[in-house]
Amino acid sequence: MIVGIILVVLAIGAGVLSARLWCYKKQVGHIIRQLSYFQLEDTNYLLTSANKVGKTEEMISGLNQALERLRQEERALRNANRSYRESITSISHDIRTPLTSVKGYVQMIQEPSLQEQKKLEYLGIIERRLEDLSGMLNQLFEFARLEAGEMELEREELNAGNLFVETVSMFYEDFVALGCEPEVNIPRDPCFIQADRHAFIRIVENLIKNALVHGTGGYVFSMIPAGGKVRICIANQTDSIEAHEVERIFERFYTTDCSRSRRSTGLGLAIAQEFTRRMGGEIRAKLEDGRFLIEVIL
Repeated sequence: MIVGIILVVLAIGAGVLSARLWCYKKQVGHIIRQLSYFQLEDTNYLLTSANKVGKTEEMISGLNQALERLRQEERALRNANRSYRESITSISHDIRTPLTSVKGYVQMIQEPSLQEQKKLEYLGIIERRLEDLSGMLNQLFEFARLEAGEMELEREELNAGNLFVETVSMFYEDFVALGCEPEVNIPRDPCFIQADRHAFIRIVENLIKNALVHGTGGYVFSMIPAGGKVRICIANQTDSIEAHEVERIFERFYTTDCSRSRRSTGLGLAIAQEFTRRMGGEIRAKLEDGRFLIEVIL
């Protein structure tokens, strides 16, 4: 009698184990088929369960989390590669444009019948094109050093008001050429901050250069003290920036000039942002009724 009961119990146990083993095999086979499909197809699907058995639900959840991370990394890599290709194309275009222009004017200067006055005019154009090219290469080199962490910033006490005015005055001839004069507002009392001199100047320079390239007038450059900090505002009218572009304005190599005819590498604002970040500051941009404003807080 006892032997019979034991045999019945063993038979039931074997049946239960066999059923669970079959469920495990079905679940594993289901997972393997899905993984094989994922390898062949670019899909956002996640693993599903064929049946609930043991810890397989937890395993599927863990695999799905790993899949999500892998797909996110893959998307980031694709975006980075696309950005890299676009960057190389942009740099090549930016460098090739002034070089092509220089080559053309050099060929014209070599014409024996060319008047001396024209030669001088063409030489002046060549000089300006080479200056443009030098500026582009300097920006590229500076940005590469910033990204690589090779530029050490040294904080010192700066009279921000004086340095701001000095930097703005460097662009006097540029505004004279445009036939306009910017409005410059600074505090009457000295305003001192702890910052890197080179970084501070480069931030202001790049913001003003951006205003010169993309602005159409109404230039207002202000510096306002704000509780131990300074707020620098560069504002101007513009017709080359759309509202949807403002969020991308600080991206490297991004330019709102689709034809890239304004000789802009798209690095100036990216450099200003990186210097601001390295000094623990904030930088933001906004567009309201055709008026573009960039604000830096240091």
